[in-house]
Amino acid sequence: MYEARNGMPAADLHDVVWRKSRHSNSQGTCLEIAGLPDGGIAVRNSRHPDSPALIYTRAEIDAFIRGAKDGEFDDLIS
Repeated sequence: MYEARNGMPAADLHDVVWRKSRHSNSQGTCLEIAGLPDGGIAVRNSRHPDSPALIYTRAEIDAFIRGAKDGEFDDLIS
Protein backbone atom coordinates (compact mmCIF):
# COMPACT_ATOMS: atom_id res chain seq x y z
CA MET A 1 0.00 0.00 0.00
CA TYR A 2 1.27 3.48 -0.81
CA GLU A 3 0.78 6.76 1.01
CA ALA A 4 -1.09 9.25 -1.19
CA ARG A 5 0.29 12.77 -0.85
CA ASN A 6 -0.02 16.04 -2.71
CA GLY A 7 2.34 16.41 -5.61
CA MET A 8 3.04 12.70 -5.96
CA PRO A 9 3.45 11.43 -9.54
CA ALA A 10 0.06 10.27 -10.77
CA ALA A 11 1.78 7.19 -12.23
CA ASP A 12 2.56 6.12 -8.65
CA LEU A 13 -1.16 5.82 -7.88
CA HIS A 14 -1.57 2.17 -8.79
CA ASP A 15 -4.91 0.40 -9.10
CA VAL A 16 -7.02 3.57 -9.26
CA VAL A 17 -9.56 4.29 -11.98
CA TRP A 18 -9.20 7.76 -13.49
CA ARG A 19 -12.41 9.39 -14.71
CA LYS A 20 -13.21 12.59 -16.54
CA SER A 21 -16.38 14.48 -17.25
CA ARG A 22 -18.41 13.61 -20.30
CA HIS A 23 -18.32 17.39 -20.94
CA SER A 24 -14.57 17.19 -21.63
CA ASN A 25 -13.44 17.99 -25.14
CA SER A 26 -11.43 15.92 -27.60
CA GLN A 27 -8.28 18.07 -27.20
CA GLY A 28 -7.62 16.54 -23.80
CA THR A 29 -8.09 19.75 -21.87
CA CYS A 30 -9.70 18.31 -18.81
CA LEU A 31 -9.13 17.14 -15.30
CA GLU A 32 -9.37 13.53 -14.26
CA ILE A 33 -10.30 12.31 -10.80
CA ALA A 34 -9.83 9.00 -9.02
CA GLY A 35 -11.10 7.65 -5.74
CA LEU A 36 -8.33 6.41 -3.45
CA PRO A 37 -8.47 3.39 -1.12
CA ASP A 38 -8.27 5.65 1.95
CA GLY A 39 -11.31 7.65 0.80
CA GLY A 40 -9.36 10.58 -0.65
CA ILE A 41 -9.76 11.95 -4.17
CA ALA A 42 -6.83 12.40 -6.55
CA VAL A 43 -6.92 15.00 -9.34
CA ARG A 44 -4.61 15.14 -12.36
CA ASN A 45 -4.29 16.98 -15.67
CA SER A 46 -5.36 14.68 -18.52
CA ARG A 47 -2.76 16.18 -20.88
CA HIS A 48 0.01 15.19 -18.47
CA PRO A 49 -1.15 11.92 -16.90
CA ASP A 50 2.21 11.20 -15.24
CA SER A 51 2.56 14.68 -13.75
CA PRO A 52 1.89 15.32 -10.07
CA ALA A 53 -1.55 14.52 -8.70
CA LEU A 54 -3.23 16.62 -6.06
CA ILE A 55 -4.94 14.74 -3.24
CA TYR A 56 -8.08 16.07 -1.52
CA THR A 57 -10.40 14.81 1.17
CA ARG A 58 -14.00 13.99 0.30
CA ALA A 59 -15.08 17.04 2.33
CA GLU A 60 -12.84 19.33 0.27
CA ILE A 61 -14.18 17.95 -3.02
CA ASP A 62 -17.75 18.20 -1.73
CA ALA A 63 -17.25 21.88 -0.82
CA PHE A 64 -15.78 22.60 -4.24
CA ILE A 65 -18.56 20.82 -6.14
CA ARG A 66 -21.24 22.58 -4.11
CA GLY A 67 -19.61 25.93 -4.83
CA ALA A 68 -19.34 25.15 -8.54
CA LYS A 69 -23.00 24.14 -8.68
CA ASP A 70 -23.93 27.38 -6.91
CA GLY A 71 -22.00 29.40 -9.51
CA GLU A 72 -19.35 30.68 -7.10
CA PHE A 73 -16.59 30.26 -9.69
CA ASP A 74 -18.44 31.35 -12.81
CA ASP A 75 -16.42 34.60 -12.99
CA LEU A 76 -13.26 32.54 -13.57
CA ILE A 77 -14.47 31.09 -16.88
CA SER A 78 -16.51 33.88 -18.39
